[in-house]
Amino acid sequence: MPQYIGAITLLVRDYDKAIAFYTDKLGFELIEDIDLGHGKRWVVVAPPQSSSARLLLAQAATEEQVRQVGNQAGGRVFLFLHTDDFARDYTLYRERGVQFLEEPRHESYGSVAVFEDCYGNKWDLLEQRIAS
Repeated sequence: MPQYIGAITLLVRDYDKAIAFYTDKLGFELIEDIDLGHGKRWVVVAPPQSSSARLLLAQAATEEQVRQVGNQAGGRVFLFLHTDDFARDYTLYRERGVQFLEEPRHESYGSVAVFEDCYGNKWDLLEQRIAS
């Protein structure tokens, strides 16, 4: 089997708040939510019908982890959400209250806008231009 990234851990302050953001605002699917005991859960979300990497939502458990919530990339864009219809998703996300940090840009590589998740991690919403 070829190698691939199956999941990326995303530190969160609260499982349920994070689940609500990713499922209600971004339309992700809740793939797993398993109680591991002692306040820990195995929570996995992913874009609908996605075969790419999933997000493992991990509730911060130490002071150091709490300090990293929302800043996992040191203020840079952390994750890139690719779409086949930028205008549709940008409009839908704005209607659902997703906070965009800029107006859409149309670059040589495609249409893009930076948004924040519920903890302040920066994401690119990106529709790549198909090379001709």
